[in-house]
Amino acid sequence: MSAIFLSASVPLVDRGTYHETANPFLIQCAVRELVVAVVRQHKIVWGGHPAITPMIWSICEDLGMDYSQSVVLYQSKFFEDRYPEENKRFQNVVFTDAVPDDRDASLLFMRETMLSREDLVAAVFIGGMEGVEIEHDIFRRFHPTSKVLPVPSPGGAALNLAKEHGYFSDADLVDVDFARLFHAHLTAATNGISN
Repeated sequence: MSAIFLSASVPLVDRGTYHETANPFLIQCAVRELVVAVVRQHKIVWGGHPAITPMIWSICEDLGMDYSQSVVLYQSKFFEDRYPEENKRFQNVVFTDAVPDDRDASLLFMRETMLSREDLVAAVFIGGMEGVEIEHDIFRRFHPTSKVLPVPSPGGAALNLAKEHGYFSDADLVDVDFARLFHAHLTAATNGISN
């Protein structure tokens, strides 16, 4: 089964200006619509952000999904003492080694391990801060011809990516029909490669 990478977070007030455009409710709605739209055809791969992991667990529970077949959660051992409680509910967490006393190097190692997966056919970016921008660049390096979809209307770093790279017209930057967006951009891009 092929996989789609999800890079998402809810921007924090003390981390740059990402929060100024971010709408946490729309971030949650977009994450939910993504899971509903693709999880039966593709695994969803993400790095264990504490705002997103509980969302994914709740959505999978609502859908009655088998986690081991549906999602893959990556987590750096650097954050071992701060894992979200929901991590314990996933049986398929991939733990990457920590670089002692180096948060950034530990995150980079986890991101490169996660994003070098050969089964990734697309990446979706929702909300977020600098980590979303970093993961966008790493994904493009490992998968230069794969589909990239920053979801602009929830704001944050994904909105910046959509604007800077010209992924959408100005009118599409405010579109909140996430189901249509994912159907139009992901179904066509991944058609015929779901297994």
